[in-house]
Amino acid sequence: MTDASPDTGPESGAQTSPAFRPKVARITTDDLRAALALGWSDFKRAPAFGLFFSAVYVLGGLAMVYILMATGKSWATLPIIVGFPLIGPFAAVGLYEVSRRLQTGEPLDWGAVLGVVLAEKNRQMPSMAAVILIFFLFWNFLAHMIFALFLGLAVMTNITSSFAVFLTPNGMMMLLVGTGVGAVLSFVLYGITVVSLPLLLDKEVDFVTAMITSFSAVTENLRVMLSWGVLVAVLLLVGMVPAFLGLLLVLPLLGHATWHLYQRVITAA
Repeated sequence: MTDASPDTGPESGAQTSPAFRPKVARITTDDLRAALALGWSDFKRAPAFGLFFSAVYVLGGLAMVYILMATGKSWATLPIIVGFPLIGPFAAVGLYEVSRRLQTGEPLDWGAVLGVVLAEKNRQMPSMAAVILIFFLFWNFLAHMIFALFLGLAVMTNITSSFAVFLTPNGMMMLLVGTGVGAVLSFVLYGITVVSLPLLLDKEVDFVTAMITSFSAVTENLRVMLSWGVLVAVLLLVGMVPAFLGLLLVLPLLGHATWHLYQRVITAA
């Protein structure tokens, strides 16, 4: 299967025809490898854009952790770190636009790219941002509840210097339950965003249709899309280890690659 260059509008970079009806195609692991190769190629062709958009995400993550540590809520660092990658797809919108422009041969300058990203505020992207934010906040709410349920009565200082509490029966149960809940939420959010965000940038569809289409793309290509999700999660977690700095490379790669994966899994009906 090969990439198809999308029809584009004059201002936002998206197709303006309301007649577009997304259809899910079948893909294989070969498509994943091709998407990664094309994503890496896009990053090498426009590294400044990739580093800029990923730096915004990285600095945001560092700021969140710093605020938690400075306010004495270091115990909440773990759920924040686990939940932080959930907002990664929205941070990649600018990268999708860069890949789209590289593919169509449109001018690749800062004013044009940032103009398209800013123009998304008048389309469906804010609604998707709200959905992602609600998921992120809900996950942190559940993390607080799970922590209080299992360790609310335990004396706890700083998880960065004392991990013994996690080795207690209650601590291990908290990790088990928290991991299970987090896995379910992550799958749902991954399912409704992996295709919907590039689709909303590329075509004129409503965000509910985009989410349904995205989830259908995952369920109809479950093995392949789960493999992609696991790869994304591993790369994000590895990139976060050295103070989030690895994400400066990981995010551009995944953002550009996701654009090419989207084009392989979504076609016009």
